[in-house]
Formats: sequence, C-alpha cells, structure tokens
Amino acid sequence: MTALSAAAWPARGRLLFPGVLACAVVAAASTFLSQHYGAPVMLFALILGMAMNFLSAEGPCKPGIEFTARHVLRWGVALLGLRITAAQVVALGWHPVLLVAVSLVLTIGVSMVVARLMGFNVLFGLLSGGATAICGASAALALAAALPPHPLKERATLFTVVGVSALSTLTMIAYPLIARALGMDAHTAGVFLGATIHDVAQVVGAGYGMSQATGDTATLVKLMRVAALLPVILFAVMFTRATGKAVGGQRPPLLPWFAVAFAALVALNSTGWLSPSLTTAGSDLSRWFLVAAMAGIGMKTQLRELVDVGLKPVVLMVGETVFIAALVLALLRWAP
Repeated sequence: MTALSAAAWPARGRLLFPGVLACAVVAAASTFLSQHYGAPVMLFALILGMAMNFLSAEGPCKPGIEFTARHVLRWGVALLGLRITAAQVVALGWHPVLLVAVSLVLTIGVSMVVARLMGFNVLFGLLSGGATAICGASAALALAAALPPHPLKERATLFTVVGVSALSTLTMIAYPLIARALGMDAHTAGVFLGATIHDVAQVVGAGYGMSQATGDTATLVKLMRVAALLPVILFAVMFTRATGKAVGGQRPPLLPWFAVAFAALVALNSTGWLSPSLTTAGSDLSRWFLVAAMAGIGMKTQLRELVDVGLKPVVLMVGETVFIAALVLALLRWAP
C-alpha cells in the first residue's frame, strides 16, 4: 500500500460512514424485531431498508449504502465458513450426504431449465434454485455477489430474498406437521427438515420444536447444505464465464476472493484450532454483515420494482420449494 493510498483512507472513511451507519441502524432494528416477533431477520432488513430508500438517492449516504450492499456482503459470505467443519459432514454418514447432493443438483438444474422455459434469464433460475436448495436468503446474497453485473440483478436478488424468507417461514410451520403425519422417526424427520427448509434459523426452529434429536440432525443436514455454497458459487462463475452472460461480455473472476476465504475458513475451522468463542463471534459477525448488506440492497430498491415482476416468479419459487420437498420425501422412502 502506497503512502498516498494510506492517506486516502480517512477521507474514504468519512465518505462511507453515513451510509454504513444507516445500514447498521437498520440491521440492529431488524434484529430486534426478528428476536421479538419471530419473523426472518432478512425480511425485516429488506422491508425497513426499502422504507428508507430515499437515502440511496444522491446525497451523503449513497456511497456507504453502495459499499455495504456490495463489499460488506462479500465479507459476510466469507465468514459463513466458520459455521461448518468437515467432521460435521462425516458424522452424518453417506446417505444424508448423497440425498443432499442429489436434491441440490436436481433442484438447481430443474430451476434453470424451467426459468428458461418461462422466459426468464437462466441465471434467475440459478439464483432462486440455489437459494431454495442451499440456505435461503444467505445463499441468494452469496450467489448474487458471484454473478456478473446485470440491470435486473438487484431486483432479482430482492425478489428471491423476499420469496425464500416467506416460504421458509411457511415450511417451518408446515413441514413438522407433514413429518408427524407420515410417522417419521426423529432421525428421518431431522433429515427431511434439514434438507428442505430454506433458512438455517427456520430449520433450527422446526427441528427443535419436534425434539432434541430431530433438531440436532436437522441442523447438521442444514449445515451440510450450507457447505455446498462454495461448489455452487464456483459453478455459477464458470457458467457465466462459459456462456458470456455478463453485460458487455465481461467475465467474472474464475475464483471470487470471498469463495476462497469461505473454503479457507471451513478448512481452518475443521482443524479444531479455533476456539468455540471465536467461531461463534465470527458466525455472529457474518450474520450482522449479511443483514446490513440486505438493508443496503433494500435501500437501493423501489417497491414498484418488486410489484412489476408479476406472478411467474412466484410460481417458479413455489414450484422449486414443492419440488425439493417431494424429491427428498421420495429419496427417504426409496432409501431410508
């Protein structure tokens, strides 16, 4: 770093501070509301951010909002690696691993094909299918960060986050009822919940709402889906490079830095060298970064942009949710 660039940091900090502070305040308010009312924190961050979208107009907050929505988002994705260890995946055994892998690949693949048939950009199918198959809003934000620039990318990301947050809440309520109706034991119910519900928080709520054993299994299966974030990000980058989907033909880097950091933190966490307090702090910081980034994205969006998307994206995302649930149930019945 040159002396000139180092000297520029205080000025850049003053430029970014108002917008970053605005996103942090919205993130804190969203977390408070989520803890007290039980709704997804990402959904609160999006709604509150959209209510304050006037801040993203030309003014002192705009640079910091842009910075939070883009760069803080990537830091949050990188720190997700502290949630996972290789031992957690090994402890599940081969059948849940295979079940998650098959359901993830088929859900994303079918989503991309159906999105194309419905007239959408195939990358919207990758974005919504990845969010459904991996870890909901966090996966949507991570995939959006890896995809190339596009005039409709932010609107597609916002709609995906809204959709998976709403569907995750609905499935948290409905899927335990389905598991009980089908007479699943604790382990099978945990695999079903962990392999189908979108967001980690809703998986934890649904699993431990049934029993301790179900919650433990559901959480491990869900964390394995989170671990699939890295290969899916790599697939997204390679797909866009191969097909030239970026605006102007610009290709994204083959390996985004935050994907490398994610993998490195998973590997480091797997060694056992990191204390539980450190991994917990890193995981909490990741969540804060992602919530703040979601607030920033909300601030950059007009409500009419979501209204204009129409009914077809809703049908696509509901279809993805039903598809992965039906597929997992079929796989559990075929090879319990």
